[in-house]
Amino acid sequence: MTESAVTESPAAGVPTVATAPAAAGVPAVIRPARARSARRLPVRTLLCLLPVVAVAVWAVRHRAVVADGMDRLLAADPALLLVAVAVTALSWVAAACTRQGALVRRLPAGRLLATQFAAGAANHLLPSGLGAGAVNLRFMTVCGVPLAQASSALALYLVAGAVGRLALTLVLLAAVPGALPLDRLLPDGVGVATAGLVAVGVVVTLVLVVGALRRVVRRFLVTVAHEARAVHRRPARVLALWGGAVLFPALQAAGLVAVALSLGVRVPVAHLALAYLAATAAAALVPTPGGIGSVEAALTIALVGTGVTAASATAVVLGYRLITIWLPLLPGALTLAVLVRCKVL
Repeated sequence: MTESAVTESPAAGVPTVATAPAAAGVPAVIRPARARSARRLPVRTLLCLLPVVAVAVWAVRHRAVVADGMDRLLAADPALLLVAVAVTALSWVAAACTRQGALVRRLPAGRLLATQFAAGAANHLLPSGLGAGAVNLRFMTVCGVPLAQASSALALYLVAGAVGRLALTLVLLAAVPGALPLDRLLPDGVGVATAGLVAVGVVVTLVLVVGALRRVVRRFLVTVAHEARAVHRRPARVLALWGGAVLFPALQAAGLVAVALSLGVRVPVAHLALAYLAATAAAALVPTPGGIGSVEAALTIALVGTGVTAASATAVVLGYRLITIWLPLLPGALTLAVLVRCKVL
């Protein structure tokens, strides 16, 4: 005895009837129907939720710090805190301008800005800015930029950011010499310099010895030089690249100044801005995710060096980091999840 099963013709897409032997009292198994009913594992959805989960875990682990910062901010001037929030938001615009300035090809402005907000969250989950770099590299490749050009744009962005921050720091140091105890920010200057020289020496040795690596580095540098020349032939790109590179640290420093003033700290603005620039440069030597821990310590030392009391410096640092990191962290992670879900990243 046989039992009929409906199948679909692969050529014409017309259902056909196929017969297969069935044991007595046992219903036939229709494999196509079972295959159609099987569901795929939502891997992409799970990946979208990872940043949110990571932020939630971090917030629980640091709940005491977050609560303390919130308590101190309740007594601050709300108008100046809003100024700090506003300049922090503008810093994402400055980052987007710098990203666009590093690339000849025009990127969609709205998605570029959303990506910078999302990259901020990713940057606080991986050390040394790797998260933000990976997010922006992925965004450019999704927009159709070849990987070589996207990597060159990323390198040019990093160089412009470092140059812009250094230029702003030198200008402030020239304007207010001796404002900061730089030796306290880098207590083991000899050790840091030695470690840096050893790292550079290892990298240079590897490049010189390994032929394949040397060829890759040479091709990459040639591509970066070509893209840099192409970018600097366009005045709009030059303005966006270097203007954004200087504007970003200036806005971040302005946020710190606004928080300090909201808490009643009366220190010259140039000293506070220089404290931010010097502290973040010193904290960059410790590759923690988002500079969490290293930036707080360096900022506190820098602010005390400008004449702020230890208690006031702690309050300023907590308020500043609450506005620039902790409050945008969850919305940024959600934005990152949405961008991944919508295949923008």
